[in-house]
Amino acid sequence: MAAVDKYNVESAEVLANSALHLPITQAAPIYEQLLTIFPTAAKYWRQYVEAQMRVNNDDATKQIFSRCLLNCLHVPLWRCYIQFIRKVNDRKGVEGQEETRKAFDFMLSYVGADIASGPVWMEYIAFLKSMPAANTQEETQRMTAVRKAYQKAIVTPTHHIEQLWRDYENFENSVSRQLAKGLLSEYQPKYNSARAVYRELKKYVDEIDWNMLAVPPTDSCKDQMQWVAWKRLLAFEKGNPQRIDSASNKRIIFSYEQCLMYLYHYPDIWYDYATWQAKSGSMDAAVKVFQRALKALPESEMLKYAYAELEESRGSLQSAKKLYESLLGDAAETTALAHIQFIRFLRRNEGVEAARKYFLDARKSPSCTYHVYVAYALMAFCLDKDPKVAHNVFEAGLKQFMHEPVYILEYADFLSCLNDDRNIRALFERALSSLPQEESIEVWKRFIQFEKTYGDLASMLKVEQRRKEALSGTSEEGASALETSLLDLISRYSFKDLWPCSSKDLDHLSRQEWLSKNIGKKVDKSALSNGSAMTDKSTSAPSGVSTASLKVLRPDTAQMVIYDPRQHHGITVPSNTTTAILAAPNLSNPMATVVGAASNPLSNPTVSMVDSVSSNAFDEVLKATPPVLSAFLAGLPSIEGPAPNVDIVLSICLQNDYPTVQTKKATSLSSQRAAGPAPSTSDLSGSSKSHPIPSNSSFRPRDRQLGKRKDQDRQEEEESTTVQSQPLQRDAFRIRQMQKARGGSASQTGSVSYGSAFSGDLSGSTC
Repeated sequence: MAAVDKYNVESAEVLANSALHLPITQAAPIYEQLLTIFPTAAKYWRQYVEAQMRVNNDDATKQIFSRCLLNCLHVPLWRCYIQFIRKVNDRKGVEGQEETRKAFDFMLSYVGADIASGPVWMEYIAFLKSMPAANTQEETQRMTAVRKAYQKAIVTPTHHIEQLWRDYENFENSVSRQLAKGLLSEYQPKYNSARAVYRELKKYVDEIDWNMLAVPPTDSCKDQMQWVAWKRLLAFEKGNPQRIDSASNKRIIFSYEQCLMYLYHYPDIWYDYATWQAKSGSMDAAVKVFQRALKALPESEMLKYAYAELEESRGSLQSAKKLYESLLGDAAETTALAHIQFIRFLRRNEGVEAARKYFLDARKSPSCTYHVYVAYALMAFCLDKDPKVAHNVFEAGLKQFMHEPVYILEYADFLSCLNDDRNIRALFERALSSLPQEESIEVWKRFIQFEKTYGDLASMLKVEQRRKEALSGTSEEGASALETSLLDLISRYSFKDLWPCSSKDLDHLSRQEWLSKNIGKKVDKSALSNGSAMTDKSTSAPSGVSTASLKVLRPDTAQMVIYDPRQHHGITVPSNTTTAILAAPNLSNPMATVVGAASNPLSNPTVSMVDSVSSNAFDEVLKATPPVLSAFLAGLPSIEGPAPNVDIVLSICLQNDYPTVQTKKATSLSSQRAAGPAPSTSDLSGSSKSHPIPSNSSFRPRDRQLGKRKDQDRQEEEESTTVQSQPLQRDAFRIRQMQKARGGSASQTGSVSYGSAFSGDLSGSTC
């Protein structure tokens, strides 16, 4: 397998399957290659050792078992081991049986706590029963050994715990019913507790993939779910109050060891295991875990720091120092962080002089950055209480890192702690005279902040003006950046999270400033289709308002479409003949104009700027849109400003007859309509159109002369009709709501009104 693809699981499976059909001489190199990459893959170890056993290669088999057993606590692999031991010792007589018994004890000490170890216990008990007894004493010893094995098995939560309990009952009753009664009553509560633990444990075990290969962490859902499953199992084992072996931590250790078979490349599992060992008082065991972790992940700096911390905490300073030196390693690969942490270690354990000596050597390293100078200077200032040394270190670093804005700001913070305002101003002046404009933004902000806090009004205004002049060349607005805005005043008179205005005012002013900068820019059509972003390097915002980092990615404001408040529903500026025709409003029906503007992309000044490629893509989306949603989208009005009017949108929804699916309710509604006319939603909306009144109503129609309209008045009314007064279409849902409201009324006479089409409020009155 290629080096870049060595953890490819599919390729590993192909190789393992191909090795099954090869002679052992050809298959052995394949197995060695697989196990070098997957050293905890128990199924490959088992496949490898079974291939050796088939050719009776006992020496190679023993060597393979010695390499894998302690690191692979996998029951099938260990059963393969006991099978080999029994095969070797069967022809040795009594001596061989004793060796086999020891092998069983050895196996159960490692995998006897496995939830799948039930067959192992059964096989062990059957082996003990089969051992010969030449006399009564040996028979008693055999029965005692069998009883102890049963008593261990029935308090271990396994899949076969109930079968083991039944076998134990039969065994005790077969020996002595009188003795069995006392022993069974003694172990019944222990068995019940173990069975309860098994039922809870099984829930966590069932979530684990026991055929998973150990690969480095990935973002796949499967790997993440397996990590979660193991963390839950470990938490259960550590926090389970019913844990059988409460006097020891064997089950927790066993669970961690099994977990590392599958999460072998996860540093957090190694760290959790080691820290748990340390908290449990087993410092030597924690050290061994860290040593194994660094063997598995030799490039992990995190584990090296954790291991060094453990050694330092228990007083093993030489071991900790060696770990820090290993982090330094080759000068070409040494990081600045390694220098800093080693200086701190030396300062803690060997004193000021040792740390100073190493700092002087680290200055000459090519991996030494400004971070090393800042760390050592602050250590000298805060720990050694020596501001003079700290000042000298900052000055020495300034000669080399004058081009680093972050270093300038760290130096300024140090001088602020000394209340050295004179040198702070001098530092800012020196830095701003050498830094490029695009890299001086944060330094200018800090300079203004300093003057705002410690300077007078004249110096504050002067620095602000200098900043605008210096940074005007970096922004596209040019001379407009030199103008004074109200945001500058807000910045000057704010303090932390206290502002001399409301958040609404601040947002309004920010929008106005943005509009003033971008209203005259041309919009690139490609930006509407690809949504490109760039780094915002605008410097006109006041330092107190925005503290965003220079490297934060922001939208490309030059590519954004600016809303023009002069544009109204359905009316666009005709840039060509097509748009001029579409822009003509429908004066006789304003709502039709609104709906047409929303449904026709060309009538929207924003969408009209999208090129044909974007239009085609949009058409493809519309083709895949359900009919009901398409009808809803087509009926939406064009937006007046950044947010639509909710009442208008609701009114549009109520007035449109969207396609619906015929159901049984619709059928019953149709039959109901055939039986008798139901009032339409136009009846509920207060429409001026006349409509028949149900015969069972107690109201008398008013004078028909008052309800009539002259043709001229009717024409004027239709021309002035707005969205609010448009008659609503027949709506089955609203009809049912009206019928329910009438049915639940205390009086058969009355009127029901749903209010305006905007609010949708239900109001009722009775006469």
